[in-house]
Amino acid sequence: MPDEHRLEEKFLSQEAERRISEKLDEAEKIEIDVQTDLLKIVQGQADGVSVAGQGLVIKEDIRVQEIKLQTDSIAINPFSAIFGQIELNEPVNAIARIILTEVDINRALASDFVRSRMQNFDLDVDGEIVSFEAEEIQVFLPADGKIECRGRVLLKEMGNTRLLAYTAIGRPRTHSKPAMLESFNCTEGGGISIELITAFMQKAKELMNMPYLKWEDMAFNIKEIKVEKGSLILLVETQLKQIPSSLTELSP
Repeated sequence: MPDEHRLEEKFLSQEAERRISEKLDEAEKIEIDVQTDLLKIVQGQADGVSVAGQGLVIKEDIRVQEIKLQTDSIAINPFSAIFGQIELNEPVNAIARIILTEVDINRALASDFVRSRMQNFDLDVDGEIVSFEAEEIQVFLPADGKIECRGRVLLKEMGNTRLLAYTAIGRPRTHSKPAMLESFNCTEGGGISIELITAFMQKAKELMNMPYLKWEDMAFNIKEIKVEKGSLILLVETQLKQIPSSLTELSP
């Protein structure tokens, strides 16, 4: 992009920044660059949109330390674009680099917003359904590429319900190695059976092998996870149905 932006690009970018900032609870920095010109706007086209933000807070407890996103060329609604609101006529592909800190991850996991969306899940263990209900989870990022999780779940099996506390340490997959579970320890609740561990690992494998995940108006695929001391760096490919509906729909 040249240093001298066209007037229409500046206008659209500034209006998009203003609209998103109004929807966020907090933003240390946000920059949006709509790559287009007046003729393309009239034709309902744009070469792309880039977003760079730091310290973005949504729903009070959901915070992203840093995000950089770039879309492919897009088909837009020309009437809404004139007023700085980018409405997509077709889904668009984008790639994003997201940094999450350990503190922000745990604050989000403890928030009412995330807890209300944590799904309980059932496992088929030799023909018997065993249910897990998440009570608490904390994530620690001690570097060396490791992710440590400590949590408590309600385990429902054979007509009984009991509290199970655990500590697990694993490594996310890389280009050369699959995801690895280094250790799993039960710290409360008397432990779990080998059959249950086997069923749980099979479920985890299925989730990790899914081609993409869906959330709100996005379908996304985590291409790379890098763990640094105190932070998690994600490289994500996503398909957006709207910009920035994935942000604005979260606002009060």
